[in-house]
Amino acid sequence: MTKPLSEAVEKLKPSGIRKFFDLVSEMKDAISLGVGEPDFDTPWHIRDEGIFALERGKTFYTSNAGLKELRKEICSYLLRRQQLEYNPDKEILVTVGGSEAIDIGLRALINPGDEVIIPQPSYVSYEPCAILAGAKPVIINLKAENEFRLTADELKNAITPKTKVLILPFPNNPTGAIMERKDLEEIAGVIIEHDIYVMSDEIYAELTYKGEHLSIASLEGMKERTILINGFSKAYAMTGWRLGYVCAPERIIKQMTKIHQFAIMCAPTTSQYAAIEALKNGDDDVKEMKQAYNQRRRFLVNAFKEIGLNCFEPFGAFYVFPCIKEFKMTSEEFATKFLEEEKVAVVPGNAFGESGEGYVRISYAYSLDNLKTAIERLKKFIEKLRNNK
Repeated sequence: MTKPLSEAVEKLKPSGIRKFFDLVSEMKDAISLGVGEPDFDTPWHIRDEGIFALERGKTFYTSNAGLKELRKEICSYLLRRQQLEYNPDKEILVTVGGSEAIDIGLRALINPGDEVIIPQPSYVSYEPCAILAGAKPVIINLKAENEFRLTADELKNAITPKTKVLILPFPNNPTGAIMERKDLEEIAGVIIEHDIYVMSDEIYAELTYKGEHLSIASLEGMKERTILINGFSKAYAMTGWRLGYVCAPERIIKQMTKIHQFAIMCAPTTSQYAAIEALKNGDDDVKEMKQAYNQRRRFLVNAFKEIGLNCFEPFGAFYVFPCIKEFKMTSEEFATKFLEEEKVAVVPGNAFGESGEGYVRISYAYSLDNLKTAIERLKKFIEKLRNNK
């Protein structure tokens, strides 16, 4: 009988994040620090706008690109926050989360055999999406000594005549690393010199704790070769609303919209109305949540110092990425043992690429009380490991 399944799909590994999420959901009194989901409710005025849209019967398809009012608000937001100017009619596409934007962006750009450069550790979807688009992933293993930033030399060494796209995942999940102006200017020079495109995933742009986030698209010569991806999940605590967007040159957006049209039709209508309210009146909510995350971030960094656990200070997103190499265990072994013995779930670093081996990702998108309890359990767990050496 003919094999029914795609070989490319069969070869894809399941997400290493979901495994531990599923385990902890069945464990009594367990604390999960594994999933990158804000513990805040979506701000009430945003929820209320979604409810009001339902009450008014706004339950029909929108245009494929999304509500025009929303696209205009996205443009206003990017101008206000990043000094970036986009045309709402030609350069913006509203998507089902940032993940859809990554998928259809790569499919719109890639021809079979093209290479996509992916710095790792990074978000688990990049490599599978590149493979499914027909690309060859070229991995750059980021280094802790560089604070997990991408350097111009690393990028130069990875580029070949087949290179088409660089994925730029900053602020970074899982490391919390950021790229500052000097870093981005050096990277931009390489991108322009070699005439490649960059897919800049900026879903954590609002969650930076060392100055303001700078988009590579704002640098001279970069807007026309940048596919900028963002969304509402992280900054506005709107994960379940499934809404993102992509900004890119018109010719790229046109092809992405074509794929979106056939595969999705349009992003959820109710979510789009709520997102308009978020962009218009949500700045104070973002500021309040960011302050809370920063407090948690500083608590964890100081706690690791007291425990003696090596961890560079992250300045973005809501993750810390401590090193556990001293215990001579794989990341998976450490995370499994920690969950079994202390009922705390963290994610093995190798879920985000081979260079994540020897680290674990801890999310601080959880309450300070939960984090304090988890740290006490981590301290106890590490003391046992050190005593048993």
